[in-house]
Amino acid sequence: MKLNNRLRVLRAEKEISQQTLADEVGISRQTVNSIERGKFNPSVKTALKMAEYFGIAVEDAFQLEGEENDESKR
Repeated sequence: MKLNNRLRVLRAEKEISQQTLADEVGISRQTVNSIERGKFNPSVKTALKMAEYFGIAVEDAFQLEGEENDESKR
C-alpha cells in the first residue's frame, strides 16, 4: 500500500531545504528525497519526528493512498 505525504509542501511553507529537515530528524537528505517521492516509507519513529518538527499530527503529514479526504472512515 502506498503512503502519500505532504513533506514537500510543508517544507515549502516553512522555507527549509531537504538537508535542514534531514538534520532536524536525524536522517540523510537522500532519505528525505526518497520519502517525498514515495520511493521509501519512513519508519514510525521518523514519521513522528517529522510531524513533530512541523508541529502537526502524523496523519496530517502522511496518509495511505486513497484516504486523503475520506472522512467517512473516521
